[in-house]
Amino acid sequence: MWKLTVIVVMTCLTGLLLALPSLHSREDDGKNWAVLVAGSNGWDNYRHQADICHAYQILHKNGFPDERIVVMMYDDIAENENNPTPGKIINRPYGPNVYANVLKDYTKNHVNPTNFINVLLGNADKVTGGSGKVLKSGPNDRVFINFVDHGAQGLVAFPEDILTAKMLNQTINQMYMKKMFKQLVIYVEACEAGSMFHNVLADNKNVYVTTASDPTHSSYACYYDKKRGTYLGDVYSINWMQNSDQADMQTETLIQQFDTVRRKTNTSKVCKYGDMSFDEEDLDNFQGDPKSNTPSKLFDPYPLPPMDTVAAPDVPVVILSNRITDATSKTERQHYIGQLEKLIEHREKIDKTIRSILIEAVENNFELAHHIMHHQKHDIKNFDCLHVMTKSFSEKCYNLGKNDYAMRMVYVLVNLCETERMTESMILSAINKICH
Repeated sequence: MWKLTVIVVMTCLTGLLLALPSLHSREDDGKNWAVLVAGSNGWDNYRHQADICHAYQILHKNGFPDERIVVMMYDDIAENENNPTPGKIINRPYGPNVYANVLKDYTKNHVNPTNFINVLLGNADKVTGGSGKVLKSGPNDRVFINFVDHGAQGLVAFPEDILTAKMLNQTINQMYMKKMFKQLVIYVEACEAGSMFHNVLADNKNVYVTTASDPTHSSYACYYDKKRGTYLGDVYSINWMQNSDQADMQTETLIQQFDTVRRKTNTSKVCKYGDMSFDEEDLDNFQGDPKSNTPSKLFDPYPLPPMDTVAAPDVPVVILSNRITDATSKTERQHYIGQLEKLIEHREKIDKTIRSILIEAVENNFELAHHIMHHQKHDIKNFDCLHVMTKSFSEKCYNLGKNDYAMRMVYVLVNLCETERMTESMILSAINKICH
């Protein structure tokens, strides 16, 4: 009799345990939304769109409905004349085609900061071109944003323009005030990406961010492909996506993924910002759909080749150097040598321009100019000043969306803005005079 009683009790307990929600299960009726952005164009930037296509495949295969994913990418890679496999994009050597069936909500010149901001704010009447799709998320919803491109202190680039830290954080605050999310997760692949959030993002607004780099250092490209003559991926992005490819989305958490990516990314300092109160949420709550019946583990482990990494600012030089080495004729080699010489000459002009602006701004105080030019990069505190200066420099000197090397000089504008004796009018006057 006692055996029967034990069996009945154990059966009831088992049924009760199975009926209980898991520790990390969703207890609300919220939905998942995602915005995926590759902010660059051009064959040399192949890796950025490859990263975003790969991110889309992860979300899609984990049951994330297409109607709640917005993808912004220039879309000039798959059918590019340099592509040896037309219609296909890969994100690692011998990898699968990540371009297959990818959404393309905003392409070409419609990939811009204004559309990005309006997508995030749900302003369907203000976006231009494309599908018109925007976030329609509410207070119970979780939002995932993945941005990949070039960056500098206090800004990230789009093909023709820039998005400053001030603009991004104002948008995040507006989303918060409009109750557009329960939790917002942002992954950013860019040089000096940490500067978009350090000293400015609040830690109590349910916004969790991880970045490929800290506020003052570069992120890194990886997987140089000789056949394509360009890099296929970026180290931070590859590490989080290869982890998501093989993780059990229903048990691995945000903090576990962060720790894995930080450990594997030995080229730059992976950082996190914002609200850490929900970093033990499952990945499935942001990169999938917990309500779907899609298997949480989609891929068997695959061999990872050596990454062959290079700092993002050095990518154009390394690519041309590799093409010179791999050239099969004297004519081809001379062609690439000529391109490299033009690249170096262009960079020297940018260096000269920023030095001239600096000397003009400090009114020929060469000691101060030397200190600003060669001093370590300051933390950004005056975001208003930097916003004005970078927008002005980009409009009047070199379009920062089109000149990734010019972005390396933004630190001079940061140092000027953070120098007590300097005023905004002095810096603006110098920019206007040199870049008239």
